[in-house]
Amino acid sequence: MVSNALIGLREGLEAALVVSILVAFLVRSDRRSALPWVWSGVAVAVAISVAVGAALTFSTQSMSFEAQEAFGGSLSIVAVGFVTWMIFWMKHTAQALSAELRGKLEQALQIGSWAVVLMAFLAVGREGLETALFFWAAAQATGETTQPLIGFLIGIAIAVLLAFGIYRGALKINLAKFFKVTGILLIFVAAGILAYGVHDLQEANIVPGLNTLAFDISHIVPADSWYGTLLKGIFNLSPQTTVAEACVWVLYVAIVLTLFLLPSRRREKATTGQSL
Repeated sequence: MVSNALIGLREGLEAALVVSILVAFLVRSDRRSALPWVWSGVAVAVAISVAVGAALTFSTQSMSFEAQEAFGGSLSIVAVGFVTWMIFWMKHTAQALSAELRGKLEQALQIGSWAVVLMAFLAVGREGLETALFFWAAAQATGETTQPLIGFLIGIAIAVLLAFGIYRGALKINLAKFFKVTGILLIFVAAGILAYGVHDLQEANIVPGLNTLAFDISHIVPADSWYGTLLKGIFNLSPQTTVAEACVWVLYVAIVLTLFLLPSRRREKATTGQSL
């Protein structure tokens, strides 16, 4: 649940900040008449994201075991690709996000209402689809839907409250530091999802080595223990980990974390209490 709440918080805050920036721009430029267009685009994006999540959840029920494992493993890897791209995209664009969105919205207003709806849909829809895909991958990894869903909803609820506080000027957050810390944590979560995806492909007989274990600590960390459940929920740690799973986990963390921690080419700027 913790890892799912983190994903919901991170993705939810990105989407909520986008909406806050758009709404603040329209309010401050005395264009409140365009607000329904923005909310229409947001509503469509949310509806499609929920539909995609539901479709992924129920589409595998009629598949054979091997087909389910192959499908689940492939989508887990795709989800890791999306979240990795999102982490680096936000690292490089967080500082200029507000100005970029305001410029795009100004252009959309000049084109017409449909352009505003489309812009709001695309701005929020990307986060929504990423969240739906990662939610499905997390649900597959934990073997249930309820706990990941609760975690996501908690994270999203906190994100909305934070974004509202920032919008009202009642809350100051160093967004650069926030996205850096959550980015580091998400790298470890994504590494666990990637390892689980590889395990699924091994179950489907696509990747060899299902019975070749790197380690077996099930006698130390029982899967049904509270700490085993906690490690599984946060890092998708399996007490019985194959060599292939361990290799992709280590390689992913080593490469992605190193690249993420490298200083950005852009000059660092303070973003505490970033103006919307």
